[in-house]
Amino acid sequence: MDIHALREDYKKGELRRKDLYDDPFKQFEKWFQQACNAELLEPNAMTLSTVNADGQPFMRTVLLKYFDEKGLVFFTNYESRKAKQIENNHKVSILFTWLPLQRQVHITGTAEKVSTAESLQYFSSRPRGSQLGAWTSQQSSIISSRQLLLMQFEQIKQKFMDGEIPLPDFWGGYRVVPTSFEFWQGCTNRLHDRFLYTLQEDQSWQIHRLAP
Repeated sequence: MDIHALREDYKKGELRRKDLYDDPFKQFEKWFQQACNAELLEPNAMTLSTVNADGQPFMRTVLLKYFDEKGLVFFTNYESRKAKQIENNHKVSILFTWLPLQRQVHITGTAEKVSTAESLQYFSSRPRGSQLGAWTSQQSSIISSRQLLLMQFEQIKQKFMDGEIPLPDFWGGYRVVPTSFEFWQGCTNRLHDRFLYTLQEDQSWQIHRLAP
């Protein structure tokens, strides 16, 4: 397979300083809305990077569930590998890749648990099957077969047959509190537009253009 011949010239648009909001959350909201309007598959999918105790980076795709000026929130099992790595090192990075728009957004920051009330509010809004799945999966643990997992699901289904399904005490949300945002717009001849927002001590944001 001739991989080096795979080539795409980026011509979707440009990004200029005058077009940017001074607030990166507003800029992110604008781009996120445009990604939704473009009907991209899973526009809220983001790559989450964490580091283990040995300094080995790990990446996986998680789903952004909501965001505001306080940060970006996703949900997971608190006993999963990612959660254990976050407990050891709160510094994380996330990456949104919107290839049809030839855009990326890279965010660095720290991850902190959301309140139990926030987790419960979101958990209660999930489809019943997803709620049962949260109780079933001991995320990141080794299992012998998928059949065993399905058997455990049926057991949980029977256990919570009647009434509402409670929030598991091992499941909840994390909020990524950003310290930087980088907005990347692909441009022709690989002369891409990149703007980096960096959080200052006074909580203002400094903006710099980066070379592609």
